[in-house]
Parts: sequence; C-alpha cells; structure tokens
Amino acid sequence: MMQRAYLLAAVLGVTALAAEPTADKGDIMFHAVKVNKVLFVGNSITKHGPAPKIGWTGNWGMAATAEDKDYVHLILKAFAEASDKQSEAMIANVATYEREYATYDLDAKLAKEFAFKADLVIVAIGENVPNPADDEAKAALLESLTKLFQKLKASGNPVILVRSCFWANAAKDAALKQACTEVGGVFVDAGPLGNDKANFASSEREIEHQGVGHHPGDRGMQTIADLILKALAEVGK
Repeated sequence: MMQRAYLLAAVLGVTALAAEPTADKGDIMFHAVKVNKVLFVGNSITKHGPAPKIGWTGNWGMAATAEDKDYVHLILKAFAEASDKQSEAMIANVATYEREYATYDLDAKLAKEFAFKADLVIVAIGENVPNPADDEAKAALLESLTKLFQKLKASGNPVILVRSCFWANAAKDAALKQACTEVGGVFVDAGPLGNDKANFASSEREIEHQGVGHHPGDRGMQTIADLILKALAEVGK
C-alpha cells in the first residue's frame, strides 16, 4: 500500500558476531556489547526535524510524543541504566541514501559518521528505498547495502545491528538481512510491528497527516527498542 511505502524525508538534510568486544574497566557495557559510542543510522523513524506544514513539531523520531519516547532515546536510557554511565551518541538520518542508494557517495556524505568510530551501529533503514521491481534492482540494492555496512564495519570494527523495515517488504528485508550477514551483524526482524496498527501513532492520538500518523507511536517505538535490546542482550551467548 502507498501509505506503507511512503516515509517522510527528514527536514534535516542468524545473529552472529565475529568476536565478543573486549572491555576495559572504563567501558560502558550493555551485557557483552561495548556501547561507549553508539551510531544510529536511520530515517524519519529515527529522527525528523520540525515540519509544521504536516503538523510535526518535534526534532526526534517521528511520531513519538517526546524525545525520550522514541526508540533511540529508549535504547540510550537502557544503556545508561545498565551501566550508570551515558553513551556518546550520533544520530544520522540517511533518507537521501535510501532514495539514491545506487549513486550515493558514501565517503563524502557519511564522512562524519565513519569518523565517529562507533562501538555499536544500529541501522534502521529501508522504508524509503524504492521497491526492487526485478532481479537487477534487487542485486543493486544488495550491493549498495553491503558496501555501506562494510564501510561502517571498517570504521572501528563496531557491532552492527540491522533492523528490518517497520512495514515489512520481502525484497528489501531480504537484502538488509543478507548484507547484515556479510559483515557478521545482528539482524532483527521488525516486520510484524508494522502489521499491527496499535503500533501506529494514529492509534494513540488524532493525527491529521496520514504519513505522520502511520509512523510508530510511543507503543511502536517502545516495541522497536525492546526488540533491539533483546537482540543485543543475546550477543556473545
């Protein structure tokens, strides 16, 4: 459906890991995963700046009711509660990459993200990617995602966790999963979430703009965070 394929651009611009991270006494840990520096790579579900024309005034994950209700900040809160320390975080909206993955200059446009050298990278993309219509398009998407994940892996050897699309799409989710496997990442299947309208913001409050309303609300954000945290807790076991 078009409403599922449509994800707003930001106003601003399995489970196998190679090895358990080695922790120093000063490291921030979530179970076996080092989380001193955490990079979130996503789209409007991860962060969207104010867009008053569509009724969105937040500067966090659309459409949580507050910053501390989006999945990014729920995860960071869980890390802080587990270690009594605050992780350093970078949040990147890469909706443009999703739409232009075949020609997107990763090195030029994600230089800051690669230079951040995260311990953990959480990737939550795919919703804005055009639906791969044939085998050629599927291969091109897989090639691009693999290159992106390889570059992220080369930037400090982080743990990489990849979440499938919030609104399940077999072709895109297959590419995300295979590219994740190529870099020894952790894949999280979030497909069932988008099939449950109770996870939509429009189920929690009246939202005039349909695109905003079909984004995860507070319940949906909490469920995304819970899935990711559960997968991270299993790393190294």
